[in-house]
Amino acid sequence: MGFSAGAGTDAPTVAPIVSIRKTFRRFWPYTRGLRRLLVLGVAAAILATACEIAAIRLFGLITDEVLSTHDLTAFWAPALAWLGLALVAAVASFVSAYGAAVGGERFLLRLRDSVFDHLQTLTPDFFENRRLGDLMARLTDDIEAIEELVASGLIRLITAVISAVLFSAAAFWIRWDLALVTFAMIPAFLLVSKAFASRFRRAAARERFSNGVMNSTVEEALSNQSVVQAYNRQAAEAGRLHEAGRGWLTANLWQARLSALYGPAVQVIETVCMLVIIGFGAWEIAAGRLTLGGLLAFAAYLAYLYPAVQGLGEIALTVSEAGAGSDRIMEVLRARPAVTDRPGARTPSAPVRGHIEFLDVGFTYPRRSRPTLSGLSFSALPGELIVCTGPSGAGKSTVAKLLLRFYDPTEGRILLDGTDLRDLPSDVLRNRVTLLQQENLVFSGTVRDNIAYGRPESSQAEIVEAAVTAGAHDFIRGLPQGYNTPIGQRGRLLSGGQRQRIAIARAILRDTPVLVLDEPMTGLDEPTAARIMEPLRRLMSGRTTILITHDLRLVPDAAEKVVLEAARDSGRIRLRLSRQHGTSVPSP
Repeated sequence: MGFSAGAGTDAPTVAPIVSIRKTFRRFWPYTRGLRRLLVLGVAAAILATACEIAAIRLFGLITDEVLSTHDLTAFWAPALAWLGLALVAAVASFVSAYGAAVGGERFLLRLRDSVFDHLQTLTPDFFENRRLGDLMARLTDDIEAIEELVASGLIRLITAVISAVLFSAAAFWIRWDLALVTFAMIPAFLLVSKAFASRFRRAAARERFSNGVMNSTVEEALSNQSVVQAYNRQAAEAGRLHEAGRGWLTANLWQARLSALYGPAVQVIETVCMLVIIGFGAWEIAAGRLTLGGLLAFAAYLAYLYPAVQGLGEIALTVSEAGAGSDRIMEVLRARPAVTDRPGARTPSAPVRGHIEFLDVGFTYPRRSRPTLSGLSFSALPGELIVCTGPSGAGKSTVAKLLLRFYDPTEGRILLDGTDLRDLPSDVLRNRVTLLQQENLVFSGTVRDNIAYGRPESSQAEIVEAAVTAGAHDFIRGLPQGYNTPIGQRGRLLSGGQRQRIAIARAILRDTPVLVLDEPMTGLDEPTAARIMEPLRRLMSGRTTILITHDLRLVPDAAEKVVLEAARDSGRIRLRLSRQHGTSVPSP
């Protein structure tokens, strides 16, 4: 498991080492359809390397036959060949770099989409127990780290291996004994890379954690700016961000320190190698066993060889950085949805009536020992209004979550028109139930986009009709662009009442046979609640409605009440159910 940046998490747990084999086995399938691009990138890189080898050989030839002999007539043929090789190498390098970029970016898009799709199948408690900023970091930085290994990193690895082999062969062809002397230094590159790899892995894990904390701090503070300013907590929030930023700064400086040390260490090894080459080569030239052009070509081959070998060492660093990201993404993908469709779940052929039945339902939230609901039984006939009331913590909102199959009951059954909800595909069930929550959640976009969110194919006439029914049409007409007016992130450009009416219009337009209203009047004074109840009554008309509320001021007298009462008995919660008609409900 990787570290979990949940609420209250203050320090990272370094992700375990994830081997190349495990990472590739998990994420290589995402390259399906992109592998031709990766092969093209490798092939073009090999062609560019071959051109460079031939160009270096021509450089040695020009040195020996033109510069040493002062014979200018021997210059033109190799010079033109060199120019042709340079042009071919330039085109090949472009194809390699662009092919790798296209393949890598498409891999990123595909993997991010897949992880996000999986996240959307997970139940609300998964998100409640994790920092939003950390999840954002996983969808960005961690996925990029995986791409640098599996897609573009694979191209770099293959290219580095082939380049090292080709430049080594060219150096051997010039002087095998001199090549053996210099190749003895290659293990030094690999040892340095190995020594830095584990440190880079720990630094990468710490940077990922710190980045997630900082993103969460920014998102939380900006989302709650009205509260921050109302309570004069700007300085406190700035301090929180500063502390999170300092943690991120420390992690980045640790990475920078390692990078700053790694480069000079490799450079010292390269310098030693070049000095050995020059010294040994000068001795060979003095003895007449090597020409100046041969020595320069040999040195040039090694000048290309060592970066290729260094690139192989850097792959280890890439693996180390990808290890933390790979484990964090795997942790998300290992998380299982709390509910899944049963094999054979199908859509009933009978028309939807909206008959809801809770039969001896009990439920305990994950990672909790006490039940939230126990022995709950009631029914709501088609078109009937059921009011579910009781004190906070009695499980009122849990009724809505179970009805929408965010969770399945741990005991008992819930039926819709006689069919167990677990025998219905989740999407079919949720197309038959509309949830109107206490917090009127809207999205950035236009008024029209938000009303049509549940039925994006709706016509303009249908959208307007829903808005009229919800009592929203008049204020929408007064907006600068009417139904095409952008409302800002989370609807910040609208008042709370306006957002509520848009949410009601959205529910009206969806037009499902079952309606769940979760505390729709919380925080409203009586006149405002009365105004909101008018469109709500129109919304409830003809639908099976479960109204979850602790505020019974405006509940219709004919409504049937389901009262959840939480009583403590020896430290354990016992839930009792009572039903009655009328507005007189015993105090829980």
